[in-house]
Amino acid sequence: MVTAMRKLKSAQGGFTLIELLVVLAIISLLLTIALPRYFGSVEKSKEVALKENLQVLRSGIDKYYADKGEYPSALADLVAQHYFRTVPLDPVTESSSTWQLLPSPDVDKPGVADVRSGAKGSTREGVPYGQL
Repeated sequence: MVTAMRKLKSAQGGFTLIELLVVLAIISLLLTIALPRYFGSVEKSKEVALKENLQVLRSGIDKYYADKGEYPSALADLVAQHYFRTVPLDPVTESSSTWQLLPSPDVDKPGVADVRSGAKGSTREGVPYGQL
């Protein structure tokens, strides 16, 4: 009777090494499928956010020019004049101080006429961030 109880306890006690290895193999297989998709989606979301922030900044500069008849001297002027609450972040560099400010082509109207990303590298399509 005692040996029957021991056999019953050992059979119910836990998992075998083979069962644990099979579970670990399944988990690693799922991770190898899921992780590249996850990191690809993170990069894609940064690119989409960058394009949106550039559009918002350019729209704010255009509205400032339409209202005042001149370009802002810095992006901080757009915040001071309540066109934005804060200067949007460059999602690739995660900073609002890395924007590249392009001056007005018209010498009579100085100021910031356009803005580009100061991030190094390229999009997934191969376009440098600074050319968006």
